[in-house]
Amino acid sequence: MPTWLKRDFIQFPPLSSALSEPNGLLAIGGDLSPDRLIAAYRHGCFPWFQTGQPILWWSPDPRTVLAPKEIHISRSLAKLIRQGRFTVTFDQDFPNVIQGCSQPRDYTDDTWITSEMQQAYIELHRRGIAHSVEVWDEDSLVGGLYGLAIGKLFFGESMFSRTDNASKVGFATLTRHLADWGFALIDCQMPTRHLESFGAASISRTDFSNYLARYLDETSKADWSSQPA
Repeated sequence: MPTWLKRDFIQFPPLSSALSEPNGLLAIGGDLSPDRLIAAYRHGCFPWFQTGQPILWWSPDPRTVLAPKEIHISRSLAKLIRQGRFTVTFDQDFPNVIQGCSQPRDYTDDTWITSEMQQAYIELHRRGIAHSVEVWDEDSLVGGLYGLAIGKLFFGESMFSRTDNASKVGFATLTRHLADWGFALIDCQMPTRHLESFGAASISRTDFSNYLARYLDETSKADWSSQPA
């Protein structure tokens, strides 16, 4: 059984104790306080749960990741980026980005990005740990994504798109900047066709833990106040 967490104790159990079925379930309970969330990502797990469930903490094996310098950009996407149809910014509208990511998908009416979850990550944004990427079509927010930057690792959380390819443009732009800033890895958590099209691959939980140990406390050249060119 996964470990039940106490609200006044933020330490997580060893990743090796995560269940194989469901894949990666590590712990249950606790809260979404900034200190616990930061501890979770540094430990190698993340929260993911539905409305009405307790908070569930996951560390899947294998883990889907992408090295920024190894991103694959299709010819059609590269052409779209060159056309300059969309404007991409960083950290200009975090609340609306996470709200956009919280909207139900075509295949479900539910969302795991609850109001409690949104407020928790907005607080991390205020602390300079969580960041957003906005994709604009003139003055309209048509796509975006958010995640956490710790050391030289970016922990991607979710993305959304209201216009075809908007989130792809945002992700490609972010990845280019992460590469320039010296980031070693983007944690994509779970595989999707969208991410696989960029070259995301799966590595073992052990290998992922090795990345954490090596890069979490390294200093990057990230400047989130500078806007993408």
